[in-house]
Amino acid sequence: MASRELTTIILAAGEGTRMKSARAKVLHEIAGAPLLAHVMETASAAGSSALAVVIGPDRDDVADMARRFAGKLDIKLDVFIQTDRLGTAHAALQAGALLQAASGDVMIAFGDTPLLTPATFEALRQSLREGADIAIAAFTATDPSGYGRVLAQGDQVIAIREEKDASAEERQITLCNGGLMAISARHALRLLKQVGNANAKGEYYLTDIVEAARTEGVIARAVVVDEDELRGVNTRAQLADAEALMQQRLRREAMEAGVTLVAPDTVFFSHDTVLGNDVWIGPHVVFGPGVSMAGPGEILGFSHLAGCRIAAGARIGPFARIRPQTVLGENSHIGNFVEINRSTLGADVQANHLAYVGDAEVGRGSNIGAGTITCNFDGADKHHTRIGRDVFVGSNSTLVAPITIGDEVLIAAGSTLTKNVPDGALAFGRARQSELDGKGRDRVIANQAKRAARKARGA
Repeated sequence: MASRELTTIILAAGEGTRMKSARAKVLHEIAGAPLLAHVMETASAAGSSALAVVIGPDRDDVADMARRFAGKLDIKLDVFIQTDRLGTAHAALQAGALLQAASGDVMIAFGDTPLLTPATFEALRQSLREGADIAIAAFTATDPSGYGRVLAQGDQVIAIREEKDASAEERQITLCNGGLMAISARHALRLLKQVGNANAKGEYYLTDIVEAARTEGVIARAVVVDEDELRGVNTRAQLADAEALMQQRLRREAMEAGVTLVAPDTVFFSHDTVLGNDVWIGPHVVFGPGVSMAGPGEILGFSHLAGCRIAAGARIGPFARIRPQTVLGENSHIGNFVEINRSTLGADVQANHLAYVGDAEVGRGSNIGAGTITCNFDGADKHHTRIGRDVFVGSNSTLVAPITIGDEVLIAAGSTLTKNVPDGALAFGRARQSELDGKGRDRVIANQAKRAARKARGA
């Protein structure tokens, strides 16, 4: 049987007042990406051929983020605006033009549920393939307070009752609505238009589509999903809870893929972190967005990485910082308190202690000594440093960009270089050493006398 098309509509118009933030709720982040981006990524991974996001008025920031992320996912995106917030069914109807053109399955999700997985999308679609016209993601709650209750007869859902509208008996039900809903495209637009607002809040609830369907003999069924996956984020505390759950998931996935985490609970991943087999991660390592590392390799404790690509055999840290637009070659070593930014380091490069390399290219086999700095910023512009292969940069050297260091160069410790250095040269850039006899001893004696005088005064 040919696969059915999937159209996904994500409702992201909520104000998120409980976040107490000027930022839209769906732009708050977990695992290095906005809440909305997580839902978009899941929709794409689940096979959506068309994607819509419904936003509130004056939210160009949400629209811009959604369009940027859709570009990364290479998926078609439509953005619709819900000018008047009249409920979730009303929000979904703002995408009416897309619903009119849809075929196959329609998925309606919420932009503040970042823990959804493609497997759950597939489970709901499977229910449609097996004869349901509407499939509702539901969960069994330990404490159902605040959730809409799923009312069922046999294997069919007959209604979803919001708590404010539920009777005392209905409030005892623990099967709750998780928000995510799949609808056969041939019914979606028609049934949404039939939803009324005869409820305590006078809003058009998406959940009332079930009762509208029942009057036509359209079948709705529930698909039970783990409660954690359906968690919505409405407060800062819930944002932290979602982050913790996402990190647990990402850590487990990394270990199952062949990554060693010495202290898993202390390692923080981004949603797009990619690590190869036999990568070893020490404690308190943080991955910002855009990190990929081939295995085998090591990242020692208290290191921070973002936006970088690392080849096999690399050893990083402890206490290293690898910043965006950095590429590290095979068997490179980046050690204690070394920062690399917007730079490409070739194979076998070493920068083992207390160095800053920014806006630079470093050739194969070169060594960056302790205390070395590439001075890339002149107060207005960034400038580039090029270091050739098999260069030895002595400790405490300062390379003032723009500058090019040739191959097989030796730079004496403590040098400040402002001019290009040719291949094979020994470069010095420091004042000539001189000594003044006895001056050191005189200073020691003077300091001893000062300390003795302070002690005598009781200071």
